Amino acid sequence: MAEAKPLTSRRDTLRDIEKKYQKVWADEKSFEFDAPSFEEEPIDADIDEIHARHPKFMSSMAYPYMNGVLHAGHCFTLSKVEFSVGFERMRGKRALFPLGFHCTGMPIRSSADKLAREAEMFGPLFLNLPEETEEAEEEKPKVAAKSEDVSKFKAKKSKAAAKQGRGKYQFEIMLQLGIAREDLIKFADPEYWLEFFPPLCQRDTNNFGARVDWRRSMITTDLNPYYDQFVRWNIQRLKDIGRIKFGERYTIYSEKDGQACMDHDRSSGEGVTPQEYVGIKIEITEFADPSVAESLDKSKKVYLVAATLRPETMYGQTCCFVSPKIDYGIFDNGNEYYITTERAYKNMSYQKITPQRGVYKPTVTVSGAKLVGSKIHAPLSVYDDLRVLPMETVLATKGTGVVTCVPSDSPDDYITTKDLQLKPEYYGIQKEWVKDAFPIIHTDKYGDMTAETLCKELKIQSPKDALQLAKAKEAAYKEGYYNGVLSYGKYKGEKVEVAKPKVKADMIAAGDAFVYNEPENVVISRSGDSCIVSLEDQWYVDYGEESWKADALLALENMRTFTSETRNAFESVLDWLKNWAVSRSYGLGTKLPWDDSLLVESLSDSTIYQSFYTICHLLHSDFYGREIGPLGIRAEQMTSDVFDYIFLRKDDIETDIPLPALQKLRREFEYFYPLDVSISGKDLIPNHLTFFIYTHAAIFPKRFWPGGIRVNGHLLLNNNKMSKSTGNFLTLEQIVDKFGADASRIALADAGDTVEDANFEESSANAAILRLTTLKEWAEDAVKNIDTYRTGEYNFFDSAFENELNELIEDAYKNYDDTNYKSALKSALFDYQSARDHYREASDVMHKDLVLRYIETQVLLLTPIAPHFCEHIWREVLHKEGSIQAAAFPRATKPVDSSIAHALEYIRDLSRSIRETEGTLLKKKKGKQTSDLNPAAPTKLTIFISESFPEWQNNYIELVRELFEKQSLNDNSTIKEKVGKDMKRAMPFISSLKQRLTKESPEIVFNRELNFNEIDTVKLAIENIKRAPAALKVKEIDVISFKNGAKVGTNVFTGEEVPITVTGKIIDGAVPGQPGLLVVNVE
Repeated sequence: MAEAKPLTSRRDTLRDIEKKYQKVWADEKSFEFDAPSFEEEPIDADIDEIHARHPKFMSSMAYPYMNGVLHAGHCFTLSKVEFSVGFERMRGKRALFPLGFHCTGMPIRSSADKLAREAEMFGPLFLNLPEETEEAEEEKPKVAAKSEDVSKFKAKKSKAAAKQGRGKYQFEIMLQLGIAREDLIKFADPEYWLEFFPPLCQRDTNNFGARVDWRRSMITTDLNPYYDQFVRWNIQRLKDIGRIKFGERYTIYSEKDGQACMDHDRSSGEGVTPQEYVGIKIEITEFADPSVAESLDKSKKVYLVAATLRPETMYGQTCCFVSPKIDYGIFDNGNEYYITTERAYKNMSYQKITPQRGVYKPTVTVSGAKLVGSKIHAPLSVYDDLRVLPMETVLATKGTGVVTCVPSDSPDDYITTKDLQLKPEYYGIQKEWVKDAFPIIHTDKYGDMTAETLCKELKIQSPKDALQLAKAKEAAYKEGYYNGVLSYGKYKGEKVEVAKPKVKADMIAAGDAFVYNEPENVVISRSGDSCIVSLEDQWYVDYGEESWKADALLALENMRTFTSETRNAFESVLDWLKNWAVSRSYGLGTKLPWDDSLLVESLSDSTIYQSFYTICHLLHSDFYGREIGPLGIRAEQMTSDVFDYIFLRKDDIETDIPLPALQKLRREFEYFYPLDVSISGKDLIPNHLTFFIYTHAAIFPKRFWPGGIRVNGHLLLNNNKMSKSTGNFLTLEQIVDKFGADASRIALADAGDTVEDANFEESSANAAILRLTTLKEWAEDAVKNIDTYRTGEYNFFDSAFENELNELIEDAYKNYDDTNYKSALKSALFDYQSARDHYREASDVMHKDLVLRYIETQVLLLTPIAPHFCEHIWREVLHKEGSIQAAAFPRATKPVDSSIAHALEYIRDLSRSIRETEGTLLKKKKGKQTSDLNPAAPTKLTIFISESFPEWQNNYIELVRELFEKQSLNDNSTIKEKVGKDMKRAMPFISSLKQRLTKESPEIVFNRELNFNEIDTVKLAIENIKRAPAALKVKEIDVISFKNGAKVGTNVFTGEEVPITVTGKIIDGAVPGQPGLLVVNVE
């Protein structure tokens, strides 16, 4: 008895092929490309002419961070680079895909330091956990076997750990990554991370079949001295041209870490920037509870500090809100006291608002409830004496916890004051404390009382109507700012957007206000610190400077972004992005060239590294720069002058590097640059990718500015967000182990191409395994038995199949070029196989030439996506010379003939209609047959071909034409108005016209012409049409042509006139291209 094949045999077959050809490609150095040598192209050759003779393509992705192995999200972006490089190589280009390893910044150093601290607490094996920690574990800790692989993520956690989402301690996180317990202590050295993870990244990427030129790889930080020199040149260059400056700036800051907390330093809050408020000083003239002031210096005034974005509205203050549930601090601020939340005062203490930096201990802590009823004086208010009132929706985590009340223009304030007036006893206040709203701003849209108008329009009844209040707030702010005019105060008659900064400046000058900043949302550093905003003296990149911004916008304008959403996102970021801290004191990286005590922050050393890819293979022979490269250049020889020579064509330099070596470096850079496309996740638009545009525009001549940026959305796994805590997570190695590389790549291509989130379906990968292995078996069998196929002249279905292949080849080419890989996969695989299946079904015996062309073009079309499988068929089934990776991408052998395509589509539609008619006739209702047809008896099929259209359709043709020309085809209200009572008949017809317009030229649709002969087509395909029914026994088939409305038709085979006795939908619904069908029993 034969041994049963394992369930994974098909996958294993593909994996064997993949491993074989990965070795072949490595041995053949398939992905290593250099610029043309000086023997190929002389030193003085024009670079544009070189590109014309030797086209190139260079693509990259944001280099991955080396604090773990690559996961599905990484390989989704990686796949986009892969597909682009594979396609461009098949277009005859030297297609380059370099990939480095990012190690700069806080994450690795922070994790290493945590491990070092935990080793002191628990010992080098991390076994001596406190008793309460051990009790939370389901099992006692045990030493992990060395065979456990770091790339295999393990979701096994205790219930306690699972509730936390990840391990409490860093060593627990490392164990979840598969690190052996005895190896954990090694990771207390941050440099060990840089030794450990890059080789795993290389291994997993190779197993994925990536076309990476590993000669051009490197790690970042000063551990690679060549890259270190490059970054020093980059940063020094920006400083020399005035793009890096020094000064005070508001910065997201970690008090715990003692430095700015940039995007890469955050565990949450990436992209969050400082939010500027105006702090309004509202004097308390009498405390409601005198005991609050007992311990205060009576000579000092006490101010509630309210944070506002709208200083111009302070004329309309009617009270001040606090939350009865919040504890406030009364802080000694030198000559006065400030009342705020401790969180807010902590921010202030780092912004030169308070007497001493970092000191924020309150003199007194007081409940907000004790402040309610206190008398206050609010600057600029039309009212002299106001009160502190309660507001339940005040947040301690936003602003200062104190809210000034302007009910004329704030919907929140308006509805809260109304609520207070209705229920004063409930809130413990007196009704007269609630002052009436006073009009201060007029808008044409909302009048003098914007908040009241909006609350009535949106039917807001309560302060708890949060969603409606949010809408009202946004509408009030926008309308007031852009279209409002002040109707009260010093700047009466001026537009709000003009008066706002003037009011702010006046209040600050009068000592009634100050500038206050805090993070616009919560930011948590990787060390676990809740960050604040600090006013820091620091070096910063002057992003947003007007002339530089203009260059960045010009670079974007000339760049290919592939989607309008991407371009709009960049324009938005360029509109608001301002200066960015360039240095930090903690982490890994390159030292600031002019200050060795500081490091270049992790996003600032990663803006033009793609240019380093072009030359690094000549400088060093390993990731770390320890092995000197083929040009024999030492790292210290790579001075700023040398980089100027390579990148900026500065010839007059001092160096001991031989001139031929310098010329070789310059040739490599100028040949491969500019980068043709950078591919990354959309989350990098607000920082990394925009910095990439800015820095290229600052440093390089225009000819070297980036050619394009393609962004993708995040990757879902089986329609759910990837999460380690839930176990819905796959590393790149796990994906390849589970499905093989090619099936995984097909599933990734099928996952999606837009900037919206894509979805990797495991079922799609499994289906790809079956599809590929089935195709392999069919191709092998077809080639083995090739002489059994038909030869000679083509028949209709041969020509139609060839035509369909040509059409799909051109579709695939365009979609690959547009980087629409899901659509490319559809044309190149799914529809391509479907075309073969239809042809196989339509032909008794397929044509030999077309079988061979199909197999060859099928693997060529699929090579960018599934290269291993295609290489196997190419070399071992078709016995082609050389690698398919270097073969030319197929093109149509002749122009696509739309008449043949439409005739073929007509036959398929007709066959489908016959099967649908058959299904309707055989359908049973409540156990009874719905027609008189006997399915067991022989049947006759009659096809009624109409030679003309019904007159009633002409009016609707003109209607659709008119809407089409106005580009308003979806104007259903106009359609319904014109159609009137003829809806039942007209709407299906109009819908069919609209559908045809998506696939056919307007001339054909509106002229109502078929571009093929319907009668001749039916005659040619009559034998195939006979085979269309699945169950019925068709004994006879007639084809009758007739003019619409006629009572007599013609048998297209005999030419005889025959009466038309059939009535109803079969005849009335028949139009050219859509015949009527009649099935009856015969003897």
